[in-house]
Amino acid sequence: MPEDDPRRDPALIGALRRIAPGTELRRGIDDIIRGKFGALIVIGEPSELQFLFSGGLQLDHPFTAQFLFELAKMDGAIVLNAGATRIVSANVQLMPDPTISSQETGTRHRTAERVAKQTGALVISISQRRDTVSVYVGTVRYQLDTIAAVLAKTNQAVATLETYRSRLEAVSSRLTALEFQNAVTLDDVLVVVQRAEMATRMGDEIARNVAELGSEGRLIDMQLAELMEGVPRDRRNLVRDYLVGDVAHEDRLVLARLSALPYKRLLEFDVLAEVLGYGRINPMDHAVIPRGYRALAQIPRLNDRLLRGVVPAFAGLDALVRASLRELEACEGIGPVHAREIRDGLRRLQEHNLADRYLQM
Repeated sequence: MPEDDPRRDPALIGALRRIAPGTELRRGIDDIIRGKFGALIVIGEPSELQFLFSGGLQLDHPFTAQFLFELAKMDGAIVLNAGATRIVSANVQLMPDPTISSQETGTRHRTAERVAKQTGALVISISQRRDTVSVYVGTVRYQLDTIAAVLAKTNQAVATLETYRSRLEAVSSRLTALEFQNAVTLDDVLVVVQRAEMATRMGDEIARNVAELGSEGRLIDMQLAELMEGVPRDRRNLVRDYLVGDVAHEDRLVLARLSALPYKRLLEFDVLAEVLGYGRINPMDHAVIPRGYRALAQIPRLNDRLLRGVVPAFAGLDALVRASLRELEACEGIGPVHAREIRDGLRRLQEHNLADRYLQM
C-alpha cells in the first residue's frame, strides 16, 4: 500500500476521472499517442489563463477527440475551457513565470509544471518521444500508467483485499462473541482495529485505481463495493465502542489519526492503543467494556441517529442487553417498535454468537 501515492490528492483524482478511459478527452489523448505526436493541453477558465498566452489561434470550437488530434499536429499548446467542452485556442505559446521551480527536464513538461503551479489549472503533457502522459494539478504531478498495467495492479490488490476482508470477518466475529461474554481485552480490540484499517487502506487504493481506469474498471468497482460493504461503518463503530474519551467529539479525530499512521506503525499495538487513548499498557491484560455501537449496528433499521440516542444512556453492552422495554423507550428517538427490535435483536445476536463460540470449542 504505497503511502506516497499522489492520487490521495482529491484534485488529482478529479482530474484523472476527467481523462479516464471512456471519456472523449481520453480518446483524443490516445489518438495523439497512437499518431506519435506530442501535445500540451491546458484545461481551465480562459479569462484566468489569458495572461499566459502569446499568439495562437482563437477557435472557441466544440470539443471533439478528432479535432483535438488534428490540433496536436501544431507545435503550441491547446487550451480547453474549464468544462473541457470547447477548444478555446490552439498553437498557443505559454509564458509562465520562469522563476517557479521545476524538476522537469523537457521544455514541454517544464512549461506544464509551471503553468499548473502558477494557475492551478489542469495541464496534460503528452511526450512524443516516450509515449507517456503526465498530469499536473497545482503542485501535484502524476504520470499515467498503461491501462494493462493499472488493471494488473488492481486485480492483485483485489485479491489482497479479499484476504484482508476474510481475516477481518474472522477476528470481528470473535470480538462480538467475547463482547457478549464480558471477556474482551484491549488486545482483542486492537486486532480488529488493525485489520479494519488495513482493509480500508487497500479499498482506498483500489478506488483510486478505479478512478484512473474509468470505463475499464466497472467490474472491479462492483467487486470493491461488495468487498467493502459495511467496513466503514463497522470501523467507525469499533472506534466509538472502545476509544477513551468523549465519543461525540473524538471519534472522527481518532479515525483520522488511524488513517494518518504509517503502515509500519499500524503494525504496532502499543501505537494503536495510544491512538485510542490508552496509555502504555499491556493490552493482553487490560479488560475493556464495549459501549454497544457495533452490536446495535447489526440490528436492521437502526440508523446512526438512533444509535447515538440509545448507547450513551447505558453503561455498556451488558446493560443494553439487560435493559427493559421501558428503559429503551426512554431513550431519545426510540419508540415501542424500535425498543422491541433492539431488545429482540440483541438477544438473537447473543444467542447466535454464543452458539458459534460453543461449536468452535
